[in-house]
Amino acid sequence: MTDTTSAESTTPLPSFPMERKCPYSPPPAYAEMRAENPVTKVGLALSGREVWVVTRQEDVRRVLTAAEMSSSVKLPGYPLQFPVPDEVLQTMELPLVAMDPPDHTVRRRAIIPELTVKRMQALRPRIQEIVDEHIDAMLAQGGPVDLVEALAIPVPSLLFCELMGVPLDDISTFRAFAEKTVKSDVTPEEVGAATAEMDAYLDKLVAAKTADGSDDLLGRIIERNKEERTLEHGDIVALARMLLFGGFDTVTNMIALGTATLLNHPEQLAEIKADPTLTDGAVEELLRYLSIADSATGRVALEDIEIGGQLIRAGEGIIALNGSANRDETVFQNPDGFDIHREIKLHSAFGHGNHQCPGASLVRVELEIVFNTLFARIPGLRLAVPEDELQFKSHTLIYGMHSLPVTW
Repeated sequence: MTDTTSAESTTPLPSFPMERKCPYSPPPAYAEMRAENPVTKVGLALSGREVWVVTRQEDVRRVLTAAEMSSSVKLPGYPLQFPVPDEVLQTMELPLVAMDPPDHTVRRRAIIPELTVKRMQALRPRIQEIVDEHIDAMLAQGGPVDLVEALAIPVPSLLFCELMGVPLDDISTFRAFAEKTVKSDVTPEEVGAATAEMDAYLDKLVAAKTADGSDDLLGRIIERNKEERTLEHGDIVALARMLLFGGFDTVTNMIALGTATLLNHPEQLAEIKADPTLTDGAVEELLRYLSIADSATGRVALEDIEIGGQLIRAGEGIIALNGSANRDETVFQNPDGFDIHREIKLHSAFGHGNHQCPGASLVRVELEIVFNTLFARIPGLRLAVPEDELQFKSHTLIYGMHSLPVTW
């Protein structure tokens, strides 16, 4: 076991996040770290704080399952990648992903019955209708269109409005709040204002469903809680916020990036068009290959722990790099290649352990329907601008695209 505390005190640390050279691949430095120093310290670019990054799949999974690790963003050592005033941090309602057992266990148990594979498969007809409606609009308009605005944003936002039981008269207003948080032409202040408006709306929505009841995802969580008495009003509002952001932002970025990736591999895309049964495998490969939540998983060591032969001391922050784990040469053959026929036993795109994404089944269903429908109905889809003009998001916890101009 190695303790590098004294050695690293005089050595300049690599800055994090690290620079991508290819928009479809993680930073090249990840491969260097996996080979030479798989558990290493970096300096967070915005705060200068020293934290550990873990790059190999085995070690990433150890971090995500160790009882000695905490997910709480309120702990002093947590590797926050964006500045949040401490007075705000200490008073905020923690999202599910930032909770530890037993609080996390209680809240996760409340939502799991609503996100089973069976329930998600039952949504297929409605998801298909939503996708078809938006592709109808694209075809009626004619190319070029921005696929982010025309399809990637509205499909998951409308679906989540319906899942949460947002009243029909409020859907357009609520979608405007939600969609503003992922658009590229808004300021941070506007995003903050939209988030606050969403929270206020969700607060009223939970109160209304608590009083009157409803047969939807949110209403059923509330109804079960009346019997179990495990959650307060604010807890349910926080769950609703987490479900919205977790399912909306992720799917939006995967639709855009996944479409661009498939267009960038025309031979494999042709195979999918000829045989749509290949799309399930393609979705898994896209999830692995793109790993859009690469650095979103942070932890704090509650006690001294050894990870990959490296001593991590109590109170130190760790970032488990899912994108690096999904390019681990000891797990995946030719990991930097995109291969829809790859047999993937396990990838880290949805995290691991008790914080693994509870909505993974829904994400898979949405992506499979979107890609199969998009390329079946618009087989000649292509980029409307040179590839080097595409705009990718940088320095965000969820990677994606600002826009994707396409035509046919």
